[in-house]
Parts: sequence; C-alpha cells; structure tokens
Amino acid sequence: MAFGVAGNTLRALRHRNFQLFFTGQVISLTGTWMQSVAQAWLVYRLTGSSVLLGLVSFANQIPVFLISPIGGHLADRSNRHRIIIFTQGASMVLALMLAWLTLRNTIAVWELFVLSVLLGIVNAFDIPARQSFLVEMVGREDMINAIALNSTMFNAARLVGPAVAGVLVAKIGEGWCFFANGISYIAVIAGLLMMRLAPFTPRPMTVSAWQNIREGFVYVARTSPIRALLVMLAILSFAGLPFTVLMPIFADAVLHQGAAGFGYLMSAVGLGATGGALLLASRTGVKGLSRWLLSAGLTFPLALAGFAFSRSLPLSCFLMFAGGFTMMIHVGATNTLIQSMVPDHFRGRVMSVYSMMLIGINPIGAMAAGFEADHLGAPITLVLGASMCLAAALSFAVFLPSFRNNARELLARSSA
Repeated sequence: MAFGVAGNTLRALRHRNFQLFFTGQVISLTGTWMQSVAQAWLVYRLTGSSVLLGLVSFANQIPVFLISPIGGHLADRSNRHRIIIFTQGASMVLALMLAWLTLRNTIAVWELFVLSVLLGIVNAFDIPARQSFLVEMVGREDMINAIALNSTMFNAARLVGPAVAGVLVAKIGEGWCFFANGISYIAVIAGLLMMRLAPFTPRPMTVSAWQNIREGFVYVARTSPIRALLVMLAILSFAGLPFTVLMPIFADAVLHQGAAGFGYLMSAVGLGATGGALLLASRTGVKGLSRWLLSAGLTFPLALAGFAFSRSLPLSCFLMFAGGFTMMIHVGATNTLIQSMVPDHFRGRVMSVYSMMLIGINPIGAMAAGFEADHLGAPITLVLGASMCLAAALSFAVFLPSFRNNARELLARSSA
C-alpha cells in the first residue's frame, strides 16, 4: 500500500524528460534559494534598512509584472524548450557577475539593484515558458502530478538552500553563495539539452503580438473561476508573501538570532511548503481542491499573525512551518486548478498572468511592507497583511458554490 501511494505521488517521474528536468531543477533551485537568502542578508548588512530590503525585492520582481505578458505570448508561439535554455543560461551569467563583485568586496547597493532588475527581466520570460512546458514533458494525464512535484522540488530547495546559506554567510560570506548558485545552473542546462522532444511546430500567427497578448487578458477577465483564483492569489502575493522580505528583521531585531536564525526560519518555511507540495502530489484529480484552497486561505493568515507576536525561536519556526505548508497548498492548488481548466492554446498567456499575480504583485507588497515596517514595526506590518489575506479567504468562501459550478464546466470542456 505504501509503495502504491509513493508510486502515485511520483508518477510524473516515469517520463524521462521530466526526470531530467526534475534532477537539474533540484540542484539549480537550491542554489537560487542560497542566493536569495544571501542577497537579503547582504542588503541588510550593508544598509540595515528594511526599506532597502523591500526595494531590492521590488527591483527583482517588478519586471515580471511588467514584461511577463510578452513572455506568455512567446511561450504560446515559440519553442518553450529553447526559451528555457536561454533564460537559464542568462541567469547563470548574472549569478556569477554578482559573485565576482561580492568576492572582490566592491559590491555596491546600486549594483545589486541593476542585477536584480536584469534577473527579473529574465524571469519574466522564464516562468511562463517553464510552467507551460510541464504539459509537454508529461502530457495532460500526469500534468497535475508534475505541477505538484515541481512545487515540491522548489520548496525542497527552499528547505536546503537557506540552511546552507545561513551557515556559509556566517562562515565565509555571501559571495560564495552567489558563486554556488551560478555553478548550479550547469545541472539544469545539461538536463534540458539531454531531453528528447517532438519537433516543434509553431501555431499559425493570425493576429499581431499585441492582439495575441490582449486575447489572453480578455480570456482571464471573462472566465470567472480563473479570474477569482487570480484575484485571491494577487491578494496573497501583495499582503501575505512579503513576510519573507521582513525575515532578516525578525531573525536579528526581534528574535536576536542573527544569520543562523534567519536560515532556520527560512528552512522552516521550506519544510512546511515541501510537506504541502507532497500532499498535493498524492492527489489524482482536482475534485475537492477548492475546499483545500479555502482551508489554506483561512489558516495561512492565522499562522502569520501568530508569528508576528512570537518571541521564541522554536515557536516562530513552528509557525513558519505552518505558514509554509498552507501557503504551498494555496499556491499549488491555484496553479493546478488553473492549468486543469485552461485550453492548451491559452496556457502560456494565462500562466503569464499567473506569474504577474504571484511574483509581479509581490514586489509592490514587499516595498509597501518595507515602508510600513520602517514606520510601524515588522510585527504590526505582518498583522495588517494577515488581516487582508483573511478577508480575501472569507470572501472566497461566500462565492465558493458558484465558483465550483463554473469550474466544473471548464474542467469538462478542457478534458473533452
């Protein structure tokens, strides 16, 4: 029985292309999380400013909000495999540039801003292509499982990367974390180059690029279940997810644990998120997933508010575990429901809007949280964000019956 459950949870790995993708991403994403933690700590060490923490995060992620519609257009019209190889290579170059500047002890805050913006531009093309590419690797029958396993490896890396980065930052500095991230991209690029894929046949271009992008937005606006999911995700991204930007302040100024405590807290988030992703991976269909989404939407803000008032590292780690778990259920269920409902020819453009809501909105919230924390304090900032997330979940609960009816129609149409 246990073997059957494990086999069901890992069923997307029976596809060779996904095996290569999964292995490379596990290594690369560990490096990505190492860089994320080390960069946040570097900004805080250089400036001691919660405002600049929020601004650097803003610089990294706002290009996703502004440019990802173009990335979605390309993901629907171009070879997604080649797009991902290019974006992963560009990310490697930027990570090695950051490592070089930091190890030479010449890094300036403005250089961090420039490299963050450039990486954000790369991600605006990478994320829609990578999300849309999952169905090409495993087919529609294993797409749900592939989405969940993709989230699992993302959060397994979130678990390992911050813990390693916390130790390395404390012992040898941030620069080696950036260097390790740059080298880690070799694994994912090698996996992509080893894949065997069917020849790419571009869809006929009957409208302009602008009209194609506009069609994606119109589809989202007129499709009420997808619209509702994306609005709720946007609120989570703006009000809830900036808690990670404020984590150095809680680790240092509230809990007095320094870089090591920062790593423990981020690892607790990653451990919880990995557990949530594995639970999603064990599912075989989308039935009942909207109830999971609602439960997570109600529980996440409670964990966040509890963390804001905690002054104990063990309790804070437990609450971050709960926050990571429910955050992953929320984000993963949203991704799964959207990809199950959307037609293939809209997938890249809809996932670009998903990227805008999840990643593009987040820097606006991070910047707002940085300014709020500077004036009101980090704990009060988190409580205000948690209140907004709770209000969004309660609103979703009111409209859940109509949401489920409309979603069933879309699911029946996409599987026909």
